[in-house]
Amino acid sequence: MPTPDETAGPPPPPSPPSGGAGQVRVGQTARRRLTVTADHVAGYARLTGDFNPLHFDEAFAARTRFGALVAQGGLTTGLLHALVAMDLPGPGTVFLSQNWKFTAPVYIGDTITAQAEVVSVHPTKPVCQLKVRVTRQTGDTVLEGEAWCYTLRPGGPALSGSPPPGA
Repeated sequence: MPTPDETAGPPPPPSPPSGGAGQVRVGQTARRRLTVTADHVAGYARLTGDFNPLHFDEAFAARTRFGALVAQGGLTTGLLHALVAMDLPGPGTVFLSQNWKFTAPVYIGDTITAQAEVVSVHPTKPVCQLKVRVTRQTGDTVLEGEAWCYTLRPGGPALSGSPPPGA
């Protein structure tokens, strides 16, 4: 029988910080970690339709330069999405742009760590620039680049070109 903690559901997300761009500071960092499993790869494929044999056919993958099954790149970048949305800058944050490159494959069973560092903050808008990197347990970098983020606040102005739902 589950304990009350097991049936209560996930904790509520943290409240977004109030105020403007001053909520994040240059030099601030955050990390988020994930051990990639075959279930993650299969779930991602069901959601997106990415059934590339590099992810599912061991014989095929073994004959490539990767030498073994690899995870979809979206699982790697998805960890960065979670980091930005939940950790730094945090709830209400969306990407404005991303510029990153994959430098090595992520294999099933790898533990990857996404990390971000604030490198600039707009003085009057809730916009910041992040340096991002994803590494695996060996220390190898598998993705590196930068991203620009915007943190939306309840009751704040709408982004231009984004009509409210139902409009």
